[in-house]
Amino acid sequence: MHDTPTSDAVALRAMASAFEAQRGQLPVPEDPHRAPDLVAVAMQIGELGKLITELGDEVLFRAADQDQSVRTDRVSSSFAAAVRPAGEAASALGDVAAQLSFLDATKHLRDQPDARDARQAAARVIDEALDTATTVLREAADSLHAASATVSPPAIRAQTARRRSTAPVPAAGSLPQPGTPAAPAQPGRIARGQ
Repeated sequence: MHDTPTSDAVALRAMASAFEAQRGQLPVPEDPHRAPDLVAVAMQIGELGKLITELGDEVLFRAADQDQSVRTDRVSSSFAAAVRPAGEAASALGDVAAQLSFLDATKHLRDQPDARDARQAAARVIDEALDTATTVLREAADSLHAASATVSPPAIRAQTARRRSTAPVPAAGSLPQPGTPAAPAQPGRIARGQ
């Protein structure tokens, strides 16, 4: 086996993207198109289980390498540390699934005062659990991205930073000199701020 700083960085970024994708699939109670659904939540729990397996495989792959280095240990540690937030997100979604089951079972009782209170409490538990899942998945993705940056060769880090940049970089000499008045707007065009 021969992993390189570049392959480690790519693997860490790919795993960070997987965490971001899981976060992006979380239900959103206020959005009717992404409202919590028991089947979708159960499927996502299964996806998080697969993610945990992938994390374990990444650690195992590096642990079995005969030529381990400090970098390899750091990468293994980053993958291993991401297991906890994946488990926490799966656990939070387990809470969501339990509350959704309760809401489904008590649907016919929703007009009774005691049931109404219990159903409102269940909705609060769902909101809190989804907030927890969102937070831990975001933090895990951020941590994996940071780990990727520490093992990336400097040239790869520079390329990644350039790709993330949204501002165009002007060519040398194309910047206006201080004290030079701005060019007037072209006829027929509306300039912002005028």
